[in-house]
Amino acid sequence: MSSIYKRVLLKVSGEALAGPSHFGLDTAVVKEICENIKICVDMGVEVAIVVGGGNFWRGTRAGKDMERTRADHMGMLATVMNALALQDALQSLNVESRVQTAIEMRQIAEPYIRNRAVRHLEKGRVVIFGCGTGNPFFSTDTTAALRAAEINADVILLAKRIDGVYTGDPEVDPTATKIDNITYIDILNRGLGVMDSTATSLCMDNKIPIMVFGLDDPKNIVRVIEGEKIGTIIT
Repeated sequence: MSSIYKRVLLKVSGEALAGPSHFGLDTAVVKEICENIKICVDMGVEVAIVVGGGNFWRGTRAGKDMERTRADHMGMLATVMNALALQDALQSLNVESRVQTAIEMRQIAEPYIRNRAVRHLEKGRVVIFGCGTGNPFFSTDTTAALRAAEINADVILLAKRIDGVYTGDPEVDPTATKIDNITYIDILNRGLGVMDSTATSLCMDNKIPIMVFGLDDPKNIVRVIEGEKIGTIIT
């Protein structure tokens, strides 16, 4: 097995860690995801992860009943719980990892420092980024685009519930068809909700390709790393 990438940024949604219950953490699912991350690390790939928090909290949904900034801060804390869960599962597989958070909480994790993150990656450690960007009104998709640019990642691996980009929402529109290749500008012009517009624009400006694929089978992480044609590539 060989990888077509040297350094990747894997974006994992909080919902993916919840499994069938759609809330909280499914430890079996978390372990299976980490087992496939270990395969990538053993192949010599440098892996950074941005994790969402939607399995515990969504600031945008709570924003109607709560001040949005405070709701978003609560969402950032949810991402830290998920980051620690991933670190624990990786540690059980003897994979070295570090959690770095955009909001300082030194008793729990390292503060995010770009040079330190890159050094960890060079040493073969998985780096898990928590707390999003540390700012309200920015999604973890935007965090993935920002961190990928900062660490010079070759690609963003966008692991979703749906196995790629479609012409519409396949859960609502039965006529929606899957797209194999698409440009950033087409994503923006057509309003396809694979990433928010800020994240898409940031990737476009920094020429970071995005591979969108389904995480229903965690082995897809390895398949994408090996260059198998699954999901949708955005360039």
